[in-house]
Amino acid sequence: MPAADTKPAGKTAFDKAAMETYVRHLFVWSNKIKVEIGDPKPSSVPGLQEVKVTASAEGARHEEIFYASKDGQKIIRGLAFDVNQNPFKPQLDKLHTQNEPSFGTPGAPVVLVVFSDFECPYCKEEAKVLRTNLLSTYPKEVRLYFKNFPLTQLHPWAKPAAIAGRCVYQQKPDAFWLYHDWIFEHQGEITQQNLSAKIADFIKGKEIDELQLNRCMETKATEADVDRSMKEGQALAVTATPTVFVNGRQLPGQQASWPNLRAIIDFEIEYQKTAKNAGEDCGCEVTLPSPLN
Repeated sequence: MPAADTKPAGKTAFDKAAMETYVRHLFVWSNKIKVEIGDPKPSSVPGLQEVKVTASAEGARHEEIFYASKDGQKIIRGLAFDVNQNPFKPQLDKLHTQNEPSFGTPGAPVVLVVFSDFECPYCKEEAKVLRTNLLSTYPKEVRLYFKNFPLTQLHPWAKPAAIAGRCVYQQKPDAFWLYHDWIFEHQGEITQQNLSAKIADFIKGKEIDELQLNRCMETKATEADVDRSMKEGQALAVTATPTVFVNGRQLPGQQASWPNLRAIIDFEIEYQKTAKNAGEDCGCEVTLPSPLN
């Protein structure tokens, strides 16, 4: 009679210490990088469980999703798609645009969401591209929302500028875009020390209450708004600015050149004519409370 198989069960994706060792080797993550292994949870793929791995260091953050077999012996790195849904639905579900600065047409078939940093030179270039081309090319088909994502480890005045921008928006929403355009235009002149003085120059001649704005900036009354936007970006795996989402499709800065953006927007306009699974609900239809509606 053959001897019983006494081979050890081995490591599994459900053993967090073993999983951490495995992914550190896989991605060459040293001990300087903090690695967190999430609890396995049911996934959208039958027979597989989802394990989220989060790595962070010096303000940078990165997430990876693995799918583990029932016994935890095999893992798959990648994305799972439901062919009955928009492939970017997970991103669309995490993008919250309520009470965010925007321009364009409510109810447009294509929505852009840009995560930006006022001190970032690449964001300055992207902002100019979007402000110059978007509405002139797509007067009715597009709406854009602005999200703050200051890279605080690299840019010392980016977050104070974001807080100030939210203070302007809170007091006079239409003035936000004046602030947006002005701060990017004067980016090279601004420092952490002169930011407040420069903003004081900006509001001259504009219908903005200086005392109210200064109080808002000094008390950081809108910091929670900026922090919420940053956390949203992190949840969407934003790691650099600018990052643009087009109907949920994530485009890092190098992919968001105007020729690329225009091609993707054109594709989405045609696609949404039949798919109707992205874009924006304008909220401008009122129906009777009948089950037939």
